[in-house]
Amino acid sequence: MTHRPPLAGVVGWPIGHSRSPKLHGHWLAREGIAGYYVPIGLAPEALDAGLAALATLGFRGVNVTIPHKEAVLARAATLSDAARQIGAANTLTFNPDGSFHADNTDAFGFLENLRQNAPGWTGAEGPALVLGAGGAARAILHALLTSGAPEIRLANRSRHRAEALADHFGPKIRVIDWDAAAEGASEAATIVNTTSLGMKGQPPMTLDLRAAWPEAVVTDIVYEPLMTPFLQSAADQGFRTVDGLGMLLHQGIPGFRAWFGGNPVVDEALRTAVMRE
Repeated sequence: MTHRPPLAGVVGWPIGHSRSPKLHGHWLAREGIAGYYVPIGLAPEALDAGLAALATLGFRGVNVTIPHKEAVLARAATLSDAARQIGAANTLTFNPDGSFHADNTDAFGFLENLRQNAPGWTGAEGPALVLGAGGAARAILHALLTSGAPEIRLANRSRHRAEALADHFGPKIRVIDWDAAAEGASEAATIVNTTSLGMKGQPPMTLDLRAAWPEAVVTDIVYEPLMTPFLQSAADQGFRTVDGLGMLLHQGIPGFRAWFGGNPVVDEALRTAVMRE
């Protein structure tokens, strides 16, 4: 009775939509680890008290989702380079004194998803086109830059948001008008939709891909549905496509290892478990 099982969870507001409990629950069962991963609803005004309480209760760490991913940076004792560059954190690991280290594993998840599902892919193959300039785009830009992309063309409906990201990430980011995205696809080796277009209940993402490199990889961070209209159109034109679910799955690996140990694996059984209603 003196043994304290490892505890972790996901913090957000609201939190009922999160698939992270299914993700980590599947790994805990498969690894035979007697631990728990739970959803934790924390309103913004309760964030400080909530994180302190979780550390006191013995939680080893938590994932962080909307709306706390930026707020936790100022509260962290230490930051990873990824969290600092991206400007947001999604993975916290508590220290014995109750302070925490903040990391961002979204870029890791994005890259591992492409490496697993588009074998041989590398960002250095050629220019990339990124659609959207929201929070997810920051992680994607960081990932593409670290993987060697020579140029990233960034298109967003509000151009000033794209320009702000270009100022932050440096000269390899070239902002283009949203209406010129088809031209931005010219000879692109990697094309990424980071917007919510194509998600259930949203209008589809439409983009003329005829100018893209024939061997280009087209990917979408949306995973409901798995095959978005954008990906289906790209597949119909012969491009390699990668859905967004793998990014969610792979981003969970570093946190699971830090909190529970083991050897979490992303495979078809995991995909099925996480998408099961």
